[in-house]
Amino acid sequence: MAQLAKRLAENAPGEFYVDSTCIDCDTCRQLAPSTFADAGEYSYVTAQPAGEEERRLALHALLACPTSSIGTLGKNGARAVMADFPLRIDGSVYYCGFNSSSSFGANSYFIEHSEGNWLVDSPRFLPHLVKQFEAHGGIRRIFLTHRDDVADADKFAAHFAAERIIHRNDASAIPQAEVQVEGDALVRFGDDFVLIPTPGHTRGHSVLLYKNYHLFTGDHLAYSRSRGHLTAFRRACWHSWTEQIRSMERLMDFDFEWVLPGHGDRKRLPAGVMKQEMRRLVDWMKKK
Repeated sequence: MAQLAKRLAENAPGEFYVDSTCIDCDTCRQLAPSTFADAGEYSYVTAQPAGEEERRLALHALLACPTSSIGTLGKNGARAVMADFPLRIDGSVYYCGFNSSSSFGANSYFIEHSEGNWLVDSPRFLPHLVKQFEAHGGIRRIFLTHRDDVADADKFAAHFAAERIIHRNDASAIPQAEVQVEGDALVRFGDDFVLIPTPGHTRGHSVLLYKNYHLFTGDHLAYSRSRGHLTAFRRACWHSWTEQIRSMERLMDFDFEWVLPGHGDRKRLPAGVMKQEMRRLVDWMKKK
């Protein structure tokens, strides 16, 4: 729970504030960019919400914040806004919210599917989300992009009797995972899901392609608001930048329109434009 005594000096005067426990994960800036901004090592309230829609987005950020670093001066009605989660992104794809501090605030996603629903990486295990997932038919599979974003996956797996999927090279983070992928071969799950190994950020990083349209990218690929194009995180590459470049080149063989990352902004572009942006990104990576 945010503490007024720790309120950051940069906050704009008014109802919402960020305190000094902020870890600069970017969650609030993604959800409510008109309210929250980047101070370099933490977020702050750059402008108080203008109108009910901006206020609702700010409350989304308050609820999703992994460290509970966002507060308000009085009662805020956040409990009513909680019902918005998981937030629909596109069709049957949802953003879970309630990001976990153990994954440094990484985003996670829920996919509703007729052959069984998927969880991509893990949010906090909270009664609200459990009930929402139950209302949508439960969870059949939990895909974990890499070792950093496992969070409460074990708890969700136990509750829903779900199958956990991770690459063996990162399986030390969740050794009981039922499916541990090996090597660099594609792994298909039915007609709609393709697991693509993408080593680089970590040795066992993988991404998930859904219906040749949505690409869940973990910490491999994201969109940068500040640069206005796709990006990869050179300073957060824990295994091999060279391998990450090769993995990025591999993705150019696939069609997709959505990039849905763990960290960084999500982005939709027409498939042809996405391929152009991927080529631009690879060229940029090779210069780093």
